[in-house]
Amino acid sequence: MNRVLLSGIAAVLLSSCAAQAAEKASAKFLSKAIEGNYAEVEMGKLAQSNGQSEDVKSFGKMLVTDHSAANEKAIDVAKSMNVTAPTAPNEKQKADHDKMAKMKGAEFDKMFAKDMIADHKKDIKEYKSEAKEGDAAGKYAKDSLPTLEKHLQTAQSLEKGK
Repeated sequence: MNRVLLSGIAAVLLSSCAAQAAEKASAKFLSKAIEGNYAEVEMGKLAQSNGQSEDVKSFGKMLVTDHSAANEKAIDVAKSMNVTAPTAPNEKQKADHDKMAKMKGAEFDKMFAKDMIADHKKDIKEYKSEAKEGDAAGKYAKDSLPTLEKHLQTAQSLEKGK
């Protein structure tokens, strides 16, 4: 009898620990997603000012619009999950922005397309992983994937055009 009771308690504790680990992973994902959205908005603004081609400038505008909207949703999800949302890009993202800010014209266009391809491929992988979760962060990730995939296709078409 005691063994049955102990194994029941152990099972409850294990499932509780697993749930806490999943919540922690979702909180980490949300924080990274919010920082990423802030970074994409800033890169989009930079593309509009430093880009040479109209396609790059147009893609920059798309990034600002789409990632601003995505960030509103991500911040709402973070609040609903009691996660403190970041208020800016992370330090690496700021450094990447500052490096790109020194470029203009065709040089900027080429590096911007390359950077956006790499960034969106990485994001899509992370969002697909999170989309498997059954919580609000997973739903946000799943709902965001079509936009991220559209951004990747656009960035790839910019690279091919160069």
